Amino acid sequence: MAPKIGVLMGGRSPERAISLRTGEAIYNALGMLGYLAVKIDVGLDVVERIKEEGIELAFLALHGKYGEDGTIQGLLEMIGLPYTGSGILASSLAMDKIATKKMLCFEGLPTPHFMEVEDTAVKGLGIQAAAAKIYSEMGLPLVVKAPTQGSTIGIAFVHQKEDLVSALELAYRYDKTALVEQFVEGREITASVLGNENPVALPLIEIVSTTGVYDYEAKYTAGMSDHIIPPRISGEQQKVIKDLAVRTFKALGCRGLARVDFMLDHRGSPFILEVNTIPGMTTTSLFPDAARAAGIEFPELIDRIVKLAMEN
Repeated sequence: MAPKIGVLMGGRSPERAISLRTGEAIYNALGMLGYLAVKIDVGLDVVERIKEEGIELAFLALHGKYGEDGTIQGLLEMIGLPYTGSGILASSLAMDKIATKKMLCFEGLPTPHFMEVEDTAVKGLGIQAAAAKIYSEMGLPLVVKAPTQGSTIGIAFVHQKEDLVSALELAYRYDKTALVEQFVEGREITASVLGNENPVALPLIEIVSTTGVYDYEAKYTAGMSDHIIPPRISGEQQKVIKDLAVRTFKALGCRGLARVDFMLDHRGSPFILEVNTIPGMTTTSLFPDAARAAGIEFPELIDRIVKLAMEN
């Protein structure tokens, strides 16, 4: 007998609006598949709501803090409720871009050169002196990120030395540590991975933004970006990237689904940027497009994710 599914969506992170869109799409697909499902906007009463509704499986449609970082996963583990996607540790690791990069380095997987800059160090030096130190060690161009945010929130691209201070200030609005990363110029490629013990990379997607930057607006505004399938790279390069995506998925201990984002530089070398354990499922999202290219329509994709969760 199919479980009653609670679609956990919304939440308290800056990505709430996107989560609501993802949750709505998943809820509608579950209805088409014949599952008994209910939407739950996650707040402080989430456990009470789950018990009231008699939920037997949680389909996680939460993005960002409290939803993608192991927090909700830990809560669900405590009450013994199965859920979709990765567990506590993998979720927490993947949500923290610095922790992810350290794990990638340990595993010998390619990722852009980086440094972490704590706000306490910046306060001690002064932000101008801190920016000068970063510039002397890293050069330009750079990408400065708030390491625990998703949907490109708190990210800035730095091509001029004088822009480094404002980039750091933006990152510190969201986190106590900034990730400063070498900017890799080239093609942006994403690999969607589906599975548990034997994960498979779906067809790759090349992302091209009309503004040249795949930021929050480009991600979630129809017509602001193009998803090119297959990407305009060789079959051998695609094979290498798919292999790296699966290795990354396994290295972090992911399960169910995840999306691994890459930059492919002008020499054809791939660099892993980050891992998303709860990829967006909106009408403009990448994961559903990759699945469709593999012959998996959206309702079937949602059904597969439910079945992968039930395996656990």
